[in-house]
Amino acid sequence: MTPQEIEALFTRSDDTYAFARWGRPLAPVVFGVDDTTLIVVKSAIEATCQLAGHSMSETDPELGSNLMMFFFKEWSELTEVPDLDRLVPDLTPLVQKLEAAGANQYRLFRFDEAGAIKACFVFLRMDAQLSAMPAQALALGQIVQSFVLWSDAAFREASPLALHEGATILKPEIAALLRAAYDPVMPAVAQDPSHALRLFARIGAVQ
Repeated sequence: MTPQEIEALFTRSDDTYAFARWGRPLAPVVFGVDDTTLIVVKSAIEATCQLAGHSMSETDPELGSNLMMFFFKEWSELTEVPDLDRLVPDLTPLVQKLEAAGANQYRLFRFDEAGAIKACFVFLRMDAQLSAMPAQALALGQIVQSFVLWSDAAFREASPLALHEGATILKPEIAALLRAAYDPVMPAVAQDPSHALRLFARIGAVQ
């Protein structure tokens, strides 16, 4: 990847550069899936953590679980989840907005005082499009998009995933970028586009 391509992945629609990675171990919980799918989702989380060199934990001392994934049929179901409105500000207006837009997914990040990710809520309305995806591809794609703060337009044109010998994998360039982003010498938060140059240099150093 060129520095310009890396920069574009973290440049938002308003032309601001915004990068953040997790500042604490992941403590995931998954709602609305059967045991088979749960194994697939947790395997995707473990594989991405191993790739990036990030850690997992049974619980988060502040939140209990800090990566929450919800699978459901209709957005209105979220308003019935006990105490979710305490974790997600303005939950009802958000649900109404997503219903009106016909959205099938939404990710909400929360950040610590330094600006690193401290929580992520992943909402997936299992419409025909998402239901048709293999569980492995759906899980891995969502985890990758929850692992750093990407641009809101990062993967509109091209998926971060690829098929290799019948298996769904991360594209090598995205895998390399995640490894570089979680390199201990790199900052957990960045707002300057020069950060993309540092990521580019780290990718080269690792390879």
